[in-house]
Amino acid sequence: MKTTNTFGIRFFLKNNSTDDLEIPLYVRITVDGTRVDISLKRKINVNDWNHVLGSAKGSKESSKSLNHYLKELEARIIQIYQEFQLQKTTITADSIKHELLGTNTKEHTVSMLFEYHNEKYRNVLAWGTLKNYFTTQKYVMAFAKSQYGIEDYFLQDINYRFLNEFELYLVNYEPQDHHKPLANNGIMKHLERFRKVINLALRMEWMVKDPFAKFSFRYQKVERTCLTPAELKRIEEKQIDIQRLQYIRDLFIFSCYTGISYIDTMNLMLHDIVVGLDGEYWITISRQKTQQKSKVPLLPEALDIIRFYQDKDRPYSKGKIFPLISNQKLNAYLKEIAIICNVDKNLTFHLARHTFATTVTLLNGVPIETVSKMLGHASIKTTQIYAKVVEKKVSDDMKKLRRKLSKAK
Repeated sequence: MKTTNTFGIRFFLKNNSTDDLEIPLYVRITVDGTRVDISLKRKINVNDWNHVLGSAKGSKESSKSLNHYLKELEARIIQIYQEFQLQKTTITADSIKHELLGTNTKEHTVSMLFEYHNEKYRNVLAWGTLKNYFTTQKYVMAFAKSQYGIEDYFLQDINYRFLNEFELYLVNYEPQDHHKPLANNGIMKHLERFRKVINLALRMEWMVKDPFAKFSFRYQKVERTCLTPAELKRIEEKQIDIQRLQYIRDLFIFSCYTGISYIDTMNLMLHDIVVGLDGEYWITISRQKTQQKSKVPLLPEALDIIRFYQDKDRPYSKGKIFPLISNQKLNAYLKEIAIICNVDKNLTFHLARHTFATTVTLLNGVPIETVSKMLGHASIKTTQIYAKVVEKKVSDDMKKLRRKLSKAK
């Protein structure tokens, strides 16, 4: 357990900037540089107060009585501090304050909050999203045990310092398994999820102060990769004899030509395929991740794959077009396909969505507003991330501009 470095008690008058000589009396408790001020519900004439000693002046009975009270209060605060040390509990200025005032119920902890959150949103969040909250909870609990030597942590004790130390813990965390160390954006994602459950605690009135009020999230810009037209064609035309890899390749190509995410592809049903006003087939769904409407006209490449797999009599299909496969297995098999097709990129199913947004649509002149609608983005700002990587499209547009300017001259 980490021991506290500093602990202090000071009695003082809090000047309320009025001409009144009777000034309220406060006690300030400081632990490791963090302090809380507690009103003692008493006033004293400013001329009767020794600011250096933090006590009442003179030998009057009222001064003696007040100084006796202050000494007893100081002794009680020191006792609380020492009891916390013996109990090996987390010591903060707030925890001492709550114990002193009798408001220290200690009934809500971090693990209780995560369990409440995960149960509350069990049927709201996608499993992949909910699973991330389990991982964040694991990291928070491991940090509490490593830093403070305790199995759980009281919500009321979480402060800005806790968050800073938790971030540092994640930066220095060394996985014991095959996983890579956490990168900056991964660390920020864990802190962002932690903030969401803390916001839930604030709404439930399980916490008084928001520890994230002054916390800054620092995301690094990541270049979005996608397949080039040549790489996409290579994967499409590659002769693959292994049946499981054929299926994975088809799913991947389907997403490259529709922009549909993994979870929405797995949930795609025959009734999601409708005939539009133009007489062509469209996919019309609500994205599971954002609940945003997504309407995508089906290109021939995607429509051929749907026709190949639409087997109503397939066991356990429940009307879904594609046989179920986990995202983890799918991405593992895509690594094999990348090797077979000589594609030197980290092939994931989400890369197919990037490819649709760039190589298939933006690169071929589809307006970004249209692409945003098809991807089901809530804001066009999200789609603009993809637009930044289409250098060829920028080059082609500038060539057209040069020709126009040349003709004008």
